[in-house]
Amino acid sequence: MGNNYDIILIGLVAVFLILRLRSVLGKRTGSERPPARDPFTPPAPPSAAAPRVGDAPGSASQPDNVVPLPTANTPAPRPPSSVTGPGGIRATVLPTATAGVAAVRAADPSFDPMGFCTGARAAFTAIVEAFARGDVGTLRPLLDNATFSSFEGAIRGRAERQEKAETTLIGFEASDIAAAELQGSVASIAVRFVSEQINVVRNADGQIADGNPNEVQKVVDLWTFSRDTKSSDPNWLLTKTESEG
Repeated sequence: MGNNYDIILIGLVAVFLILRLRSVLGKRTGSERPPARDPFTPPAPPSAAAPRVGDAPGSASQPDNVVPLPTANTPAPRPPSSVTGPGGIRATVLPTATAGVAAVRAADPSFDPMGFCTGARAAFTAIVEAFARGDVGTLRPLLDNATFSSFEGAIRGRAERQEKAETTLIGFEASDIAAAELQGSVASIAVRFVSEQINVVRNADGQIADGNPNEVQKVVDLWTFSRDTKSSDPNWLLTKTESEG
């Protein structure tokens, strides 16, 4: 009889331990987290990064916000034939000028079409403003002899009529290289300027003789600059002016 009590007591203790373990360890319900990755199993390759708002679509092998750095074996990029500068100013080598620009660059490897366009806009601004003021001293080093004589004559005629010119250059829309040629060592580059201006001419009494001070006009000019590529003087001179409107 005593043995039976021992067996019953052992059975009760076993049942108690089983219930205690279940309450501590729990039981599988099918919603448990998966076990941690085996540290000896190589990780799966990373998936392509999700595109961000504003990113351009690209390949899965290289996200669009990654810029590859050039290596020693990577050829240097060619200078662009078209750029947009500050204020959205377009500067382009037009197809009519491609061969001429190549010839100029062959004669003068330092010639940079886009840098030239920037300098041409600065010259255009200085010349237009100096002409309106009648400032021949500023014009003299920027023009060749024939063009300077033409500008000087126009300024002199305006003074004789006692007229005063007022020009406000609002800004540029474009400064495109429209033509280029090399004759001997002399390079000539024609730039098509598209600008916005306010132009007024007043008479001796200060009354408006031409133009409107409240009207902004789009003006298209074709100016030609020339330079001897063998000269040590890097400056280009204005040699011809034409207006398209």
